[in-house]
Amino acid sequence: MEQEEGQTAVDNIVTQFNTYEDFLDSQITTVDLYYLEDEVLARQLVELGYRGTGEVVKREDFEARKAAIEIARLAERTQKKTLTSVGKDLQDNFLKALAVREEDNRNGKVSSVIFIRDRNSHGQEVSGYIDYAHRLKTEDFEVYFDGKRRLLPKPTDLSFYNWECHIAVWNSTPNYQVIAGNPQGLLFKYKRDRKILNVDPKDKEHGRQWKARPGDNSTRIPIQTEMYIQAVIFDHISRRKI
Repeated sequence: MEQEEGQTAVDNIVTQFNTYEDFLDSQITTVDLYYLEDEVLARQLVELGYRGTGEVVKREDFEARKAAIEIARLAERTQKKTLTSVGKDLQDNFLKALAVREEDNRNGKVSSVIFIRDRNSHGQEVSGYIDYAHRLKTEDFEVYFDGKRRLLPKPTDLSFYNWECHIAVWNSTPNYQVIAGNPQGLLFKYKRDRKILNVDPKDKEHGRQWKARPGDNSTRIPIQTEMYIQAVIFDHISRRKI
């Protein structure tokens, strides 16, 4: 506890002062300067802990924390720049839902599976489940958030079905293992915590016709959208550390 309090005190000092010399100067009183008659000597005495009105902080500790905080700040700024949804004028609820989840899917805090049912460019009805985090890593979503293209399932996604051609495809991704042919329907196992995501809306195991639970730490959210016939987003929060 004392170590944490000490670290917090150092962090407060580091964020308050631009340089270590500025911190030392803040600890020097007019009385110190009057008797010592030497600003450099006064700073040295503060650094050694013989003078000062507050916390004793070593130069190496100050500079190390200053560097760490700056690295974290730059990393956060870089992360924000990589979010393709930032600054976009999003009108449809579906794109807004993707934008809200983009950062957490990129950094692994949340893993979202997107179900879409609609017609492709040939007028054929298609549906499928998309691993959002995987797609974010392998595609530029700028075209989707800009409205230049619509996000649709592909034969390379978690699942893809063409209702006219009767083509069904399943693929595991770096995040999910597909479990097909299960009595409960199509299941996805999240590889990080091995939890099962049940994307079937009905509870087949107990013969109930209401919505089944999607699984532990998972939610099923239907999206009211004008872009698709049907859109649902499943969000899974892993309890294992990234």
